[in-house]
Amino acid sequence: MKRREFFKTCSTVGGASLLCSSGAFPLMSPLHAADPVYQHEARWYEKIPHKRVKCLLCPRECVVDDRERGYCGVRENYDGIYYTLVHSRPCTYHIDPIEKKPLFHFLPGTQAFSMATVGCNVDCQFCQNWQISQIRPEQADNLDLPPARVVEMTREAGAPSIAYTYSEPVIFSEYMVDTAVEGNKYGIRSVMISNGYIQEKPMRELAEVLSAVKIDLKAFTEKYYRDVVAGELKPVLDTLVLLKKLDIWTEIVYLVVPTLNDGDKEFRDLAKWMKGNLGTDIPVHFTRFYPQYKLQNLPPTPVGTLERAAEISRAEGMRFVYVGNVPGHKDENTRCPACGKVLIQRRGFWIIQNRISEGKCPDCGEKIPGIWT
Repeated sequence: MKRREFFKTCSTVGGASLLCSSGAFPLMSPLHAADPVYQHEARWYEKIPHKRVKCLLCPRECVVDDRERGYCGVRENYDGIYYTLVHSRPCTYHIDPIEKKPLFHFLPGTQAFSMATVGCNVDCQFCQNWQISQIRPEQADNLDLPPARVVEMTREAGAPSIAYTYSEPVIFSEYMVDTAVEGNKYGIRSVMISNGYIQEKPMRELAEVLSAVKIDLKAFTEKYYRDVVAGELKPVLDTLVLLKKLDIWTEIVYLVVPTLNDGDKEFRDLAKWMKGNLGTDIPVHFTRFYPQYKLQNLPPTPVGTLERAAEISRAEGMRFVYVGNVPGHKDENTRCPACGKVLIQRRGFWIIQNRISEGKCPDCGEKIPGIWT
């Protein structure tokens, strides 16, 4: 289905294949900030003259007139007060392996209660979840799912973590914070699967309640971010440095898109930057692109290109480098950087064997960074 046809369908039936609805939860649409049920005030903004507001959540710093919304489409100015329209209103949830995020050094082999609202603060031409990231709340079947109920469902599923994922959790940060706080009361950890396009203050506040973050680093040039992502590289790099400073467990995914961000120089520059700013222990996943959304004219990434990116990164000193979206590839496995033995054997999202003992290699005693228990 073409994008325009999809939106037309959404406006009439609210149906996307990724949307998950259940009779147990009332559907909430249409919506407007004037409706009290949606009046959850945004957390990061300032009021400016003439009933306008300035959003301080992401680097766009949208200036929003009365009765208008910001770029993400899920935050609305109503009478000079800025509201989030998606707090407690996810459009989808699933129980996923944590490896699907992917997080390889965080509670391997466990499940995560994974959820998202609609909306995003960028527009990646390769987005695999554009059906929810690029629509507005009133175009989806949104569930009534407050933080306490999310945590209750997570506990019922026996999952040790909640993952904020699929679309862009930055745009539902208030909901993420409140849910993470509730989860922490019961020992449920929260992980943010994000593009990292966020300002420092909200990221610092999120870091207080999160256990891990996975950042999609789309490329290592401003041109790519401008032309393909509709965003900026520098704020994402700043977020990664901040997470390192705050000692939040972080992993990086780099989607390798043929002809656009697959040059050896870019791979090498990225590896040098990571080594110099984040250290050699941060896992980096080079993942295979498949034609999606607006980039259906390009072929899937050759596996050899992913292997070259991994080789370059290792040559520059990175110790945990993975190849993703190639089930069965040897570089899905976690190896001890000291003795080379396989510690975690994977196939796709599944763990075949996990030999890490008390955070160490059982063969040579090398400490393996991550969150294992």
